[in-house]
Amino acid sequence: MALKSYGVLKGRPVNRQTGSGSNPHYQVHVVDNTTDYRIAVNVKSQLAPSDVEYLVVSHFQHPVLNQLKELQPGWKNLPREPGGMALDFIRSNLFDPRELVPLPANVVGPDNDLNEKIDQYIQRAMADEDAALYAFGERWGPEPGLKDKIFGFLPGNGVHDIHMNQANSGDFKKDDGVYQDGALLLHFPAQDQWVGIFLKFQSQGWHSDDQTGHVIKVPTSGPPSDDNIPDHPFPPGGQPSPNMPDGAVRIVAALVNDTKAKEVETVTLLNVTSRTVDLTNWRLLDRDKNVMQLTGSIAAGDTLRVTLKPPVMLPNKGGLITLLNADGLRVDGVNYTKEQASNPGFSVKF
Repeated sequence: MALKSYGVLKGRPVNRQTGSGSNPHYQVHVVDNTTDYRIAVNVKSQLAPSDVEYLVVSHFQHPVLNQLKELQPGWKNLPREPGGMALDFIRSNLFDPRELVPLPANVVGPDNDLNEKIDQYIQRAMADEDAALYAFGERWGPEPGLKDKIFGFLPGNGVHDIHMNQANSGDFKKDDGVYQDGALLLHFPAQDQWVGIFLKFQSQGWHSDDQTGHVIKVPTSGPPSDDNIPDHPFPPGGQPSPNMPDGAVRIVAALVNDTKAKEVETVTLLNVTSRTVDLTNWRLLDRDKNVMQLTGSIAAGDTLRVTLKPPVMLPNKGGLITLLNADGLRVDGVNYTKEQASNPGFSVKF
């Protein structure tokens, strides 16, 4: 069914309230030129395990930022498709999923819970008149005649679902969809710094169907006790599993802008595992989801430089590169910016 109204709000944070209680949300009062909004950010999951997985990228880089800079303050509905401003944790190559860490909403002590991790950047933005907050999620309101429950402005109005919105379980499966993930991005122009705050529930999977956003799994063999083994991206030095192949082969470099021939573009892959990887039916995808089939294999610890063929292209203005295995699961994904691709003949290192 997916979210009813997905988009991004650009505005200035002017107040906030940390989350508490049985279903805590970190609340932010945001204003644009004419309208008040409340941003409700889950800091605890309703499903077990309750601790929310989070990642704060303090120097976030991604091609989407150039589009966001041009937005006027206010709410903007976003088409749920590749190549635009809609976010997808899996398909937009925003971050490495193995960097997500579960964190409680409230813990005694400084800088050790999710409320505090979010609060330090919101307070910094509140103190900076030039800072901008971008809240991706689902819009609610405006609700004429009803004051906002937290900040009291009229009419009530805001954005919620500021978290991953796919690969859900239980009753929340109805919210699944692609290119509709929530997040908080903050821009501090004086330092030209972008901060990305990404949240995911532990009850959510990682790999999802390209059409429905429902979690997908590869059929595997084993005893009934295997059902109790959680699927998490394997840690460095660990063993990738059929359902969590993330990072088994890494995209380590790309030649986006060659000096000899503009049409020559390459991607370098590294097999980090202890065994040869057969690349039959593996695929490379670009920003617009154009596909190139791979062949051959990569020996353990070895690299392979792949020369790209149309329709796959790496634009000089910034783009994405995604690697899928034979089961269609994302093994790795990277992004690069216009600035990173600005030196002809130099490879971009990931």
